[in-house]
Order: sequence, then structure tokens, then C-alpha cells
Amino acid sequence: MNNTDITSDDQYIVQIANESHYNLAETICDEMAESAKARGTGIAKRSPDYLREKMREGKAIIALTNTRKWVGFCYIETWEHGKFVANSGLIVNPDYRKSGIATRIKQKAFELSRSKYPDAKIIGLTTSLAVMKINSDLGYEPTTFSELPADDAFWKGCSSCVNYDILTRTNRKHCLCTGMLFDPAEAKKKEDDGKHHENWDFLKELPLYERWMRFKQRILLRREERRKKKLAAARELVEL
Repeated sequence: MNNTDITSDDQYIVQIANESHYNLAETICDEMAESAKARGTGIAKRSPDYLREKMREGKAIIALTNTRKWVGFCYIETWEHGKFVANSGLIVNPDYRKSGIATRIKQKAFELSRSKYPDAKIIGLTTSLAVMKINSDLGYEPTTFSELPADDAFWKGCSSCVNYDILTRTNRKHCLCTGMLFDPAEAKKKEDDGKHHENWDFLKELPLYERWMRFKQRILLRREERRKKKLAAARELVEL
């Protein structure tokens, strides 16, 4: 894969971003912030200059209409000297949501990651069941946070999320996000044993995951509310 690789249909062009897309960086950043605010969970906050750097390095995917209107975006990051790759910052223009374009962007980002870092584990953190479905179709499986990078810089990317305090207080063991991982070594083993292996069936497990997400949200947020009440009570005692 090289920086000129483009896939297109009658509606959209999905390609590796480059310097010609610099002018879209601020718009994309603004939409990332609005989307995170609307969901109440975080997309790691990035600056327009950071996105431009990813475009310059050939580490971002952008989707456009045939008239060059921005449709969607995603970038890749590496951790622990290329041991892990994350496809981060997936965002779709509100005018084009539910069009299927997110799947095409993720597919292209996955291909880019595999091309640039063929031995790296590809990871993700998400609260979105739609993103979990896309990831599962690509071969990701749910994983514990302990299987994700130990690098503090990786977790710092979560600091703009409203739930970051939950993550830090549980020593990075629990949060509202679900960790997902594609292990190329495991995929190669399955391929070499000559047997047919189906990817994790997300749709089959969806009812269970929906219940688990509701349960996790209820428990973790309830615990957070109790903690805040205790802190408030302690402050009142100090002020008396």
C-alpha cells in the first residue's frame, strides 16, 4: 500500500490522507470534539497540527465526496516501538452517518496498519457497539486492558474523556470502554493449521454485550457518584 492508494464508488473516495487535505484538519477536530461531547465519552483530543502530521506521514485515512467534501477520517498510532498499532479518532461527518462509510474507513485503516506494521497487534478502545461490530468483522476480539500497551502515553490519550477518572481509580483495569485486539501471530496460526476459523460472531453475542455495557455503566457510574458524595461531605466537614 502506498500514499496514492484510493478506493472509490459513485459516492465516496476513501484514500490515505496527504498534504492536500491539510485544510480539513480544523473541521475534523471540531467534529471530533462535538461528537465526544454529544456521546458523553471521549475521543482522544487532538489538535489540527497533530492531524496534519498524521496526513504528512501517510498515517491517516480520509473519505471525501467526489466534490471533495469531507465525509470521514481515521488515523493510526504506534506504541511500544511498533508492538501495538491503534486505529484512532474514527469520525464521520454527521451528514453521512449510517451510510456505511465508517466500515470502509476502518477497513482502509486496518489495511494501512497491516501494511506498515505487519507484526504489530492492532488494538482499539470503544464504547460504540457499531465500532465493535466493524472491528469484529476485521478479526478483532475483545480483550482485557492488561493486554493493551502499558505505555503511559497511550492511556494519556484517554485523559480528555469524562470517564478518565474511572480508568485511573481502577488502575487501568476497568472503564466504560471495551478493549479489542487483532493479533497477527494468532491469525497466522489459524491460517497455518489449515482449518476454517470464523471471526468472533459479534451479532450472536450482541445481546450479552448490550447487557454487560448497561451493567458496567450502572455500576461504575454509581460508584463514581458515591465517591463524589463522600468527597463533598468531607469538604463540608473541613469548612465547618
